[in-house]
Amino acid sequence: MKLSGLLHRSRPELPGLTGTARTDRRTEALLRRLRPGDIAVLDAVDLDRATADALVAARVAAVVNASPSISGRFPNLGPQVLVEAGIPLVDDCGTEILRAVKDGARVRLSDGVLYTGEQPLGEGREQTEDSVADALAEAKSGLTHQLEAFAANTIEFMRRERSLLLDGYGVPDLDITLDGRQVLVVAAGFEHAPVLKRLKTYLKEYRPVMIGVGAGADALLSAGYKPDLIVADPSEVSNQALTGGADVVVPAFPDGHAPGLHRVQDLGASAVTFPSMANPEDLALLLAHHHGASMIVTVGLSASMAEFLDRGRSGGNASTFLTRLQAGGTVVDGAMIAQLYRARSSLFPLLLLVAAAIVAVVVAVLVSGAGDAVLAWCQGLIEGVRGLFA
Repeated sequence: MKLSGLLHRSRPELPGLTGTARTDRRTEALLRRLRPGDIAVLDAVDLDRATADALVAARVAAVVNASPSISGRFPNLGPQVLVEAGIPLVDDCGTEILRAVKDGARVRLSDGVLYTGEQPLGEGREQTEDSVADALAEAKSGLTHQLEAFAANTIEFMRRERSLLLDGYGVPDLDITLDGRQVLVVAAGFEHAPVLKRLKTYLKEYRPVMIGVGAGADALLSAGYKPDLIVADPSEVSNQALTGGADVVVPAFPDGHAPGLHRVQDLGASAVTFPSMANPEDLALLLAHHHGASMIVTVGLSASMAEFLDRGRSGGNASTFLTRLQAGGTVVDGAMIAQLYRARSSLFPLLLLVAAAIVAVVVAVLVSGAGDAVLAWCQGLIEGVRGLFA
């Protein structure tokens, strides 16, 4: 991605790039406010790929992180996405920078230092492709500890949520019918937009129930589809999605407290809560599974080991692992469905080419001197076949 049009010098004597500072401790809220050319100031330990993809899509001029973008616990993918897109990443500036930077202020970034005018606001390490590659290589050594922690969290999650996983205890009732139907679950994750675009033929043919998870509800709207069910903290979803007629399920803590429920109620929409330790993506899968969905197609959900660990949430990963085991063979990655439809559609041009070649040969024979002989032979063949069945 070229950012030359967004990066410009504030004054000839002051080096670096300038932009409007956008800062928020809540990364999800920050991503919704970003505009092209902004300098995003955030606090994200182990910057994940979904966040990095959103920053690239917002066309920010630079990213300043108060925390280490790669802590070394595991090889997370976000920093690599940013540096490969040509977006400067200044790392590990300290939490003080979040207080020093005023949201909406004009700031300048030069050699790892963030300024307002000539006054420094904070300093960090500017990452490069080489430094990110070295950090990722070192982080791979932390996978053993991550897997051990994951195993412990999986056992704890199973102990607390076995009734939900095995028997569907606590799964809320829905107004929409899922029994026997195909379901599409969309989250704003890795490559969700291109995969959703490639599923156009499948969606038109089977018309599955569409479930938007968090920002996945707005992703469906952006792609021209209307979500039938939304599973999300309402603060992560637009008013348009919440008031579009979809059933809304708000994740709640095990004690029943559901942050953000009041926002749905203030909009005049109805919602039900789903108390659980599981993350919203897994709650959506459990809803579809326990309500009898015949097939669950996922878009933007973690599918590989790298994406799985990249999420950096041990408890959430434990719920994902056990949810996938419970849902079994009904869960299918949307990228695979898209690939199958692509292979099927690519066969049609080949058949069309063969048919055109046959027509061309027939026409050539008919206009040649051998045309009458060929027609006579064909008529004789037809008469012979009729005689066999007479």
